[in-house]
Amino acid sequence: MTKDQKIILYLLACVQFTNIMDFMIMMPMGPILMKAFNITAREYSFLVSAYSISAGVCGFIAAFFVDKFDRKNVLTIAYIGFLMGTFACAIAPTYSMLMLARIVAGVFGGVLGSQVVAIVGDTVKYEHRAEGLSIIMAAFSTASVLGVPLGMYLASTISWHIPFMFVVGVGFVNLLLIYRYLPNLRSHIYVSETKPSPFAVLTNIGKDSNQLRALALSVIVIFGHFCTIPSLSPYLTLNVGMSVDNISLIYLVGGAITIFSARIVGRIADQKGKYLIFATCGTLFLIPVFLMTHLQQGASLTVILLITSMFFLFANGRTITMQAIVSGVVNNEQRGGFTSINSSMIQLGSGAASFVGGLIVEKASDGTLLHYNWVGYMSISFMILGIILGKYVKPVEN
Repeated sequence: MTKDQKIILYLLACVQFTNIMDFMIMMPMGPILMKAFNITAREYSFLVSAYSISAGVCGFIAAFFVDKFDRKNVLTIAYIGFLMGTFACAIAPTYSMLMLARIVAGVFGGVLGSQVVAIVGDTVKYEHRAEGLSIIMAAFSTASVLGVPLGMYLASTISWHIPFMFVVGVGFVNLLLIYRYLPNLRSHIYVSETKPSPFAVLTNIGKDSNQLRALALSVIVIFGHFCTIPSLSPYLTLNVGMSVDNISLIYLVGGAITIFSARIVGRIADQKGKYLIFATCGTLFLIPVFLMTHLQQGASLTVILLITSMFFLFANGRTITMQAIVSGVVNNEQRGGFTSINSSMIQLGSGAASFVGGLIVEKASDGTLLHYNWVGYMSISFMILGIILGKYVKPVEN
């Protein structure tokens, strides 16, 4: 990759850092928010899914027009709206207002995430796509290592409002960097005397079974992942007996491992084959999912961190390679619309997973959670299905 490509990738990674942290900070803050608003684990899972569902709906709508505009302009507008929604989260006085603020943040966050992936697809060739996406995915790890522990520290020592303010502050700096260093990106804009139908993106997807399989792969994998996430922190504290103060260690240790492994996984995938590494990471992912959803009272902190770190490691490798596989099923002219639809499906899938997981997991009379192991079985089943389906998703880029 060239120096200019790396600058763009690292800038997009900074944007994704705030986008991911805004979403991820909700996970470990579950016990804090449940206490602050006097809500149940199920109501909390609805709070998590609200962001994903609104992001999915807006991402779907955005698919009809994003390819008509400069990607830099779309990214900038979406980022401003996202930061405004996050600021609203920071000052929300009630559960209802926080729910509304999460919806607003999700509306713009969905467009933001899809544009980041589209820009990577436009600027990095398919042969190096996994490595390029690994830089973007490093934002997930950095948010885990730096953002989540810092956010948890601020939330527990000052107020739960402060982590959202931190995201807004970092995001404002990113906006200045976008204005200064991100070039205008118009090469994808279709030039013709007759304008294509705004619904062409759906027509193209509907006529291409390969694109349909790619969308299905994204939904299946993300559903299997997020059905376990919202109840993880409450389960570890209520059932396993883990201290709330130690929850951030899960993200610190797991994120540190993925920071160092992401680029390695990306390079190996580009060299050895993206599906091979996807299937390998997906298969290994089944082990920590089973162990994590079957942890018992009194499990040591070392055991918990070992299992959750494996979860982060293999989930990250699987996601990098899956995104690289999916990004190759369209050309530049269709990429913005397709990635918006794909992002929409991912967000709706994660929102549905959080919602379904919240319906399955119940609170017992003694305060512990029931049926979390059922969610684990569901996650394993979806991942196996994803491994099978991934073999039939083929790239069209040369």
